[in-house]
Formats: sequence, C-alpha cells, structure tokens
Amino acid sequence: MRVRVVHIGTGNVGRPALSALISATDCELAGVWVSAKEKVGRDAGELAGIDVSTGVAATNDLDAVLATRPDCAVYCAMGDTRMDEAVEDCRRILEAGINVVGSAPVPLQYPWQLLPEESIAQLERAAQRGGSSVFITGVDPGFANDLVPLTFTGTCQRVSQVRCMEIADYATYDGATVMFDVMGFGMPLDEVPMLFRPGVLSIAWGTTIRQLAAGLGIEVDTITEWYEREPAPEAFDVAAGHIPHGGTAAVRFEVTGRVDGRPAIVVEHVTRLREDLRPDWPQPAQAGGSYRVDIAGEPSYTVDICPTSHHGDHNHAAIVAAAGRIVNSVPAVVAAAPGIRTTMDLPLVTGRGRYTAA
Repeated sequence: MRVRVVHIGTGNVGRPALSALISATDCELAGVWVSAKEKVGRDAGELAGIDVSTGVAATNDLDAVLATRPDCAVYCAMGDTRMDEAVEDCRRILEAGINVVGSAPVPLQYPWQLLPEESIAQLERAAQRGGSSVFITGVDPGFANDLVPLTFTGTCQRVSQVRCMEIADYATYDGATVMFDVMGFGMPLDEVPMLFRPGVLSIAWGTTIRQLAAGLGIEVDTITEWYEREPAPEAFDVAAGHIPHGGTAAVRFEVTGRVDGRPAIVVEHVTRLREDLRPDWPQPAQAGGSYRVDIAGEPSYTVDICPTSHHGDHNHAAIVAAAGRIVNSVPAVVAAAPGIRTTMDLPLVTGRGRYTAA
C-alpha cells in the first residue's frame, strides 16, 4: 500500500527530495507547498527539475495541502533562520494527524537537554493527539554523524573518543542564506555571523553530541565550542555571490561534548571557498570534500565518506544524499510509534525500491 505524502519546501534540499518522492514506488504525492509566489501553480515535476508531469500543482496555502489528509509530510522548508516557525509548523502538522520527515528544524533530531522542556512537551502532546511521529535528519547533522559512527562503535570493545568531520569546499554551494547570513562568508572578520554567536554552534550540533552520547550510554557534562576564520587574499566570486578582499573565505570550528573534562565527542567542520586557503587545516579524502568519522578505541577506525554524483559535484551529491535519507525514511516513520523519533528509534532504513540496472 502506497503512503500518501505532501511535500513542503522546494529549496536546495527540497528539490532533490521532491524528485526522490515522485520516483518512490511506495509513495503517492498528494500536494506541494512553496513559499515563492512565482512557483505557485507549477507542476511538482517541473519544480523537482525532472521531465515528469505529476498533475500536482504547487500552492502557498499550507491549510489546503494539509486538507488532503496525507499520511506524511516531507518538510524541507528553511529552518535555520526561522527556528520557532519551523517548530510550530511541525507541531501543527503532527496535531493534524500527519507524520513528519524532514531536514528542519535541526534541533528535533535529538532535542532533549537542548530545547526547553515545555517546547518538547508541546510537540509530544501534539504527536500523541494526532497519533503521529516526527523524524528530522540529513547528512550533517544527520547520518554522517549519527548512523555511521553509532554503527561502527557497535563493533568496539571500548571507545575513548568519537570525532565527526565535514571537510569541504563550498564554492559551488548555491545557498546564499546559509552561506552569507548564517555562516558569514564574505563578512569582515570583526563582524560575527549568526552561526558563531555564543551558543549557536552548541545548539546546531548539540543534537549530534547528545544523540551520540545516548548511543554510547554516557552523559555529557558540558558542550564547548570554538572557531576561526580566514580572510580572502583577494576578491573572487562563488556560486552564492561575491567574496570581497578581506572578507571571510574559510572557516573552521569544533563543538565538543566533554565527559569528566575530557573531549569524548567532537564535531569539526573545515569549510573553504578555495582549495588553496589554509592548507594546514585538515584536507578531504577526495577533491572537493568528504566526511570523516574517527573513532579512538579498540579497535580504532577512520571512515571516509566521499559523496559523488553523475549530475554535480560533492556539494550536489551531499544534498542528494540528505534528500534520499529523508524520503527513504518515510515508511518507517509512518509505522513508528507517536512522538519525536530519532535514528536510534527507527529500524535500518535502506534503499528499498531504489535499485536500477544503471
């Protein structure tokens, strides 16, 4: 039996998620919500960038989309700059008896000890009233720093540290809001962007720290953060826009969960806009970018994840991977018990129905 799904948001993650949803043999597309007026009335296939006519036209009326009474909503609306609104969207959808799988709001990946208890309780009450569940995922935060490290630690006799890294060149990432407003690329070094305001890194990746700690059966005492930025040696352009001379052109940060003062779980990001910047910082396992999981223990592991794509570079491949994780999780989330669900709650999500000969 096919799952009736509506899709919310057609941005960088939303477009490939919509494409994956249209092609999913176990899902039926029932509606599409968009925020941009120029997208209203366009067919879902066109918005997904594929040569398919679905007969489903986009609307900017969320009530109309939810009124189709789907089993699940794929939620890919912007959450980074509208966190409260995204959480309220999810609460409203859950209370309507509709399951939610999506890329935002990120704190819902593992909100305990991160979001206010009353906010979590409101979501849980809405889920219980609607008999629905919510699962928020992606690549990072997401499977590269929850599913992958937890799977490998499952083979260890002891674990002394887990470090999850993203090392990537973002020059081809065409997301101006994330690049400029959130991460502060192009911004003078004496101005602090949203991501590096005190406590924001710990919120954004606190989900990862807390979930890995829960999986390891440990309690994190404190979460600490640090960052550094590198200015552009001259002006240049990237996919998202212009980087002036002296504007931020590379960033590196760490978010660390400490147990008894020791760094037990570390999330590290190294993000450049040119490969020649800060050659002393960690380098990716493949040209452009990769993810890395380092597990110190017995045995120890270094796991490099190198996403590639027939239709784009490493940045495109990572976005497609996040979208695939979201859409392929839909049946498991629909079948799950009501409430906020995490990677540790769900059965193994596979590429069921995704095999093709070429």
